[in-house]
Order: sequence, then C-alpha cells, then structure tokens
Amino acid sequence: MTAFGSAGALVTATLIAGAVAAPTANAESRHGQNSHVSQTRGAEIAAARAAKAGIDWQDCPADWGIAKPIQCGWVTVPLDYAKPNGKKIKLALDRIGNTGTKAERQGALVYNPGGPGGSGLRFPTRVTNKNPLWVNTSKAYDFVGFDPRGVGHSAPISCIDPQEFVKAPKADPVPDSEADKRAQRKLAAEYADGCAERSGEMLPQMTTPNTVRDLDVIRAALGEKKLNFLGVSYGTYIAAVYGTLYPNHVRRMIADSVVNPSREKIWYEANLDQDVAFEMRWKDWQDWVAKNDAAFHLGDTRAEVQDQWLKLRATAKKNPIGGVVGPAELIGFFQSAPYYDSSWVPVATVFSKYVAGDTQALVDAAAPDLTDTAGNIASENGNAVYTAVECTDAKWPTSWKKWDRDNSKLHKNYPFMTWANAWLNLPCATWPAKQQTPVNVKTGKGLPPVLIVQSTRDAATPYEGAVELHKRFKGSRLITEKDAGSHGVTGLANPCINEKVDTYLLTGKVGAADVTCTPHATPKP
Repeated sequence: MTAFGSAGALVTATLIAGAVAAPTANAESRHGQNSHVSQTRGAEIAAARAAKAGIDWQDCPADWGIAKPIQCGWVTVPLDYAKPNGKKIKLALDRIGNTGTKAERQGALVYNPGGPGGSGLRFPTRVTNKNPLWVNTSKAYDFVGFDPRGVGHSAPISCIDPQEFVKAPKADPVPDSEADKRAQRKLAAEYADGCAERSGEMLPQMTTPNTVRDLDVIRAALGEKKLNFLGVSYGTYIAAVYGTLYPNHVRRMIADSVVNPSREKIWYEANLDQDVAFEMRWKDWQDWVAKNDAAFHLGDTRAEVQDQWLKLRATAKKNPIGGVVGPAELIGFFQSAPYYDSSWVPVATVFSKYVAGDTQALVDAAAPDLTDTAGNIASENGNAVYTAVECTDAKWPTSWKKWDRDNSKLHKNYPFMTWANAWLNLPCATWPAKQQTPVNVKTGKGLPPVLIVQSTRDAATPYEGAVELHKRFKGSRLITEKDAGSHGVTGLANPCINEKVDTYLLTGKVGAADVTCTPHATPKP
C-alpha cells in the first residue's frame, strides 16, 4: 500500500468544553523539568500555553514555495506529552483568512490530507487558486494547514539517506524464491534499524494520539474554543481519535475516505484489506482502458489490458526500462490509477505511448529524478513518517511465518499490490520502539454530528471503514458516492456531495438521513 492518502512512489521504499483552563503556578512547579504527568494533563498544559502564546503569523519562508497572502507560523508542543516541561518541538502551520466579512467568519478550518506523512500546507492554496468547490466555505473559514510532527518542517524524521531511498531500480516486489524473501526481510529490518539510528528519540512519540494532542494544541493556539477539521484518508483516523479523546472540543468534523478505526484493523489488517480493494479498482481502470481502446490501443477487453501489463512487467524485470524502471518503479507509477480517477488518463496515456514504442515517456513518468534533492528528501521523509506512525501506533505480528502465509495467500487472487505493500510495512515486524495499543474509537459526551464521505470502490480506504466509523460515532451522517472509487471525495466535482459538504460546514446541519449520491463524471481520454 501506499500510505493512506499519500499516493505516489511510497511503495518503492522496499517499497486519524472550550479552551482549557491555564494550569496554576504550583501545578507548573510540581511538574519539574522531567517529571511525568498523564499525557492528558500534559496536553492540557501545552494547550493552555499555546492559547496564551498564540501564533505569530508572518510571510512564509521563501524556500517553502508558499506565496503571499498565505502566511506561516509555528506552534510549540512537547515531544512527549507525559513530560510537558521536557523537550519541545515546533510544528509548521500556514493559513489564509476567510474571504467573507467579519460577520460571516466562523473560525479556522484545519486540514490533514492523509499519509501518515502528508503535509497539509497546500490547503490554503485552494483559496488563492480560487478552487470553485471551496468558494462558499472559504467565505466563512480561515483555511489552515500544518505539517504533523515528524513531517516536512515540523521536526522532520528520516530512516535512510534520501538518495539511497530513491535509487532505482529496486528489487521486484513479487518474490520468485525464498532467497528473494530473505533479501526483502533483510532490507525491512535494516530500514527499521535506520529509523532508530537517524530518528530514535522521536520514534516512541510518533503516534496518532500524539498528533491528535498536537491538533488540540493547534486549536488552542488559533484561539478557537472548538475545532473545525477536514481529514482525508489517514486524516480520518486523526479525526476518529480526536473525536474520541476530545469530543467536546469538536465543532464541525468531516471524515473523507475513511480508515477503518476498529482496533483489530489498525494497522496490519487494514493493509491486507487494501490489497483486496486495490485489485478491484485496478480492474475498474482496466475495464475503462479497454472501453477506450480507440484512444489507447491497449486491448478492448480487461484480459487484453492485463496481458499488456504483465508483458510490460516481465520486460522491466528482465531488463529495467531505461536502466531505471523495474517492476517496483512500475507499481509506484501505476498505483496512482486505482488511487485517483484524475490519474486514469495520464497513466493510460504513458502506457499507450510505451506500447507504441515510446519508452522515454515511461522513464520520465516512473523513474526517480535523482537531481530533485528537495523532492527526494520529502519522499523519504513521508515514507519515514508513514512507517513510524503505523509501526508505533499498534502491535504488529513479529512472526515471519504469519506475514508469509497471509501475503502468499492474498497474492494468489490480488497480485497487483499485495507483496509491494507487505514489504513497505515489514519494518513493523522488527520495530525498535515500543508499540502502543490503538485508541478504542467511540462517541464521547458532547460530540456533535460528524459528516462522513466515502466512495464504494475506494482502493486505499475500503468502504467498510466508513460504515465502521459511522457506527461508532453516534449521530454521524454517511454520504456514499456509489459506483465510484476515487480516493478523497470532497475534492471532486459532484454537486450532490459538494452541496452537502457546504451546508454542513456553513450551518452544522447533516440532514435527516444518510444519502447515496450517483458517481462523479468518469474521466474522458
């Protein structure tokens, strides 16, 4: 898999009552430099400090690539919430003010795009780029993005040298022998060790509950009594945990493309479920390619398109295309088609050009750019955070026999992503930091109605996850986009969904019943 929401080349790694009262002076003195308090109490102390400090908004640093009028700022949080007076880290934020009047303003809308490992700093550009889907909402809300702990500008972590991380071609994810499996196991264990060597102090604190505590500190720093939050993909798990830990701090909350919040699913089982869903969506894409054979000339049946794919895979395995694109790089590129409908045409076009004899188009699309230092650092960092959060959040199987049995069985019927996903997650089997028990997601006192949005054929976060969160959050409303499978539904033009999202954010109303919407328009070649 790919990260929950951070599509792209991640698979090539081997491949979720108002402002708190300020703590009293003697409470502060009792909690000396390294004294332990409960994480809940530590988060209260941090939030009170942040509320007092606020955020000093300035023009963004030039090298962040975020233009005016968007502004940037920092919020300080404890590395370890049990030690609120111990080591601190700074989280990077950005924002653009609401476009409407002072009277129209309803506060800040904070966003997380997924991952784990995704940066939310592009969110305010939805306003500067005049994205039509967000015009109404942006009148009422400041749009606020942030880099979660460990990500980007927020005390970034690393597990391997970025140039080493992107070098290609990597080994074929699908093993031919026990020796292939041993080699991948060695890489995964070395990767876990690399995380400990390069980012050891951060690892035990790289958890979803800590990101949720950070989010509550951000809420306080923004001067907001209650949080307005839009979480996509892994961002829905941040939402689920925030809604559980801070139910009476929620004002409006949208969970879009939902990670199954069941403790049993976080995270090993969730990844196995993904493999099944990716295969389904891969076939949907192949059917569409076959239907559009006049444009792509890749075959007019799914079987013919699959034959072209297997032929391409075999060629790249035997002799990497351009010397750099092997099967692992192909997966890194082609997986964006089952992920996002917006990739259907670009991926099919590159594939079509390759079959017609243009190999350079494929190399340009699928090979890493070794000269893109900043991009490679970001790619490696995203993968490190993905691994650190998933591995630290929950206990993973340590028995290789279990991994081998489960993935060998799945691969028979769902070959597209299964082994690539297994190797991506295998560092969790030898993870050097203490693994936590996931939060039991449930409805706490004071939780308002949460809006859940999901397509039925989503590959990265299968539909069952939305149903599960809907069950756990009483009073929530589920909007289903039927017979669609793009990941991240609130960003697509579908009036049935867009209007309900606007209504909820602007009025808090979720409607009397769950709603099923017809799918957004299918891409045209």
